[in-house]
Amino acid sequence: MCSKMDSQCQPLSDELWPAEIGNMRAGFAGGLNVYRTMAHHPALLKAWAPLRQHIVRDSALGAIRSELVILRAAHRMGSVYEWAHHVSRARALGISDTRIQAMQDIPDGDDALIAKAVDALFDEKRLPADIEKALSTALGRQAVFDLMATVGFYSVLGFILMTFDTPVDENVAVEMAERPLQVR
Repeated sequence: MCSKMDSQCQPLSDELWPAEIGNMRAGFAGGLNVYRTMAHHPALLKAWAPLRQHIVRDSALGAIRSELVILRAAHRMGSVYEWAHHVSRARALGISDTRIQAMQDIPDGDDALIAKAVDALFDEKRLPADIEKALSTALGRQAVFDLMATVGFYSVLGFILMTFDTPVDENVAVEMAERPLQVR
């Protein structure tokens, strides 16, 4: 547990898991250190769950575009945890290491539009009209909303992860050590 004077809130173990969110431990919340850290604030974690469902599972972006948005946001935030976890998830979706790596640079094609949109949200705090129009044309208006919501969602997670120095989950750390991204 973390105290009011301690800035470090380590992921909660099963033994310290709050009773008021006991039902969440067996689901997504108990499976990742980010949510085990967030469990220090049970009301926030409960409120977070429905938005997480939409952003992670039901987004109009679709799974691959969502991962590309998250990778670019993780890169822009400098969140080691989010970058590692989403490299793993992107690979599981069949996204190549070259394409993943490109999200740290200047990607090609539709990925470039996604990167420009994420960059605009970080740099300008909005989507300029030309980028919003291009996204709406390419992906649909609901996907534009979901892109903005995804960047906001993962920014908040990044703030939590980096504030409390949440460790990368062991299975992902092992994967990254055994299969680092191949540098182009």
